[in-house]
Amino acid sequence: MHPRFFHDPSRRRVVLGALAAGASLAGATAVRAQGKYPSQPIRIVVPFGPGGLADISTRLTAQKLGEKLGTQVVIDNRPGAGGVVAAQYVLGAAHDGYTLILFSNGTTIATSLLKLPFDPQADFVPVSSLGYFDLNLLVAKDSPFADLKALLAESKKRQLTLGTINPGSTQHLSGELFKSVTQLNAAIVPFRTSGEVQMALQRGDVDVGFESYAALRGGIDAGVLRALATTGPARTPWLPKVPTVKEAGVAGYEVTGWNALFAPKGTPPAIAAALNAAMRSILAEAELRKRLLGLGVDPKASTQAEMAAVFERDRLKWAQVIKQANIKI
Repeated sequence: MHPRFFHDPSRRRVVLGALAAGASLAGATAVRAQGKYPSQPIRIVVPFGPGGLADISTRLTAQKLGEKLGTQVVIDNRPGAGGVVAAQYVLGAAHDGYTLILFSNGTTIATSLLKLPFDPQADFVPVSSLGYFDLNLLVAKDSPFADLKALLAESKKRQLTLGTINPGSTQHLSGELFKSVTQLNAAIVPFRTSGEVQMALQRGDVDVGFESYAALRGGIDAGVLRALATTGPARTPWLPKVPTVKEAGVAGYEVTGWNALFAPKGTPPAIAAALNAAMRSILAEAELRKRLLGLGVDPKASTQAEMAAVFERDRLKWAQVIKQANIKI
């Protein structure tokens, strides 16, 4: 363009106005492009190894979530005590809704049992619950205990043994809480794996075990193990004939495990809300519900506020159990 053009004020205003309008349009387009969510794959970091209940149920949910959002949702297993490895990875990633983490009721236990380098409630925000599951009081098929009442009666005659996995786990603390509520005369025997708990029950090494249906489904379905009671607020779809602990005569005892999606603090609220809406939609779908129920998980979404309340409730509950059982950090 000839330099003399810019000596004409009217022409100069027209050109500069057009340039400004073009720049504004380009900027608005860029903002819309950046604001489109999701525009890339989403990663869910699972603080457990592959193959367990949390991993499998999250993978099933992630597939449906990806279909709902129109993007790939990948699972990244990063196991480690108290979820530290997984949490630090997520906190180190961009807080943009593309890196999420799976928390569980075990996370609430870790806040009292471990010296965590992060605060699950201050450093993360809830997206939605994924599902709930209870535990079972299990005995061997040939156990002399026909029901929970018989088990409690026997503990007045001798000290019983309760088999659970890892000290500090939900299973272990559920056993401690059961002892406290029922004044049960029993010693807790910890094992490394759920399979070892089953073998101990079958051999008669322990009288009763605390474990989820998902973990020992094979033994329960085959009739090798019997469930005396379940720990949730109501009977489960997968063991409808088994009474709850409350129905079996023990008031004041209830344990429900859960898994939920959380995002690092600073994730845009609109994105967290979009993820919540997607989770509420897919967890209402019949196909996904059927598959999760088959694993022993009751699929249930929540609002973000509801999940925050559940976390705080369980944090306080397990802190008290740990204190009463005198379990050291």
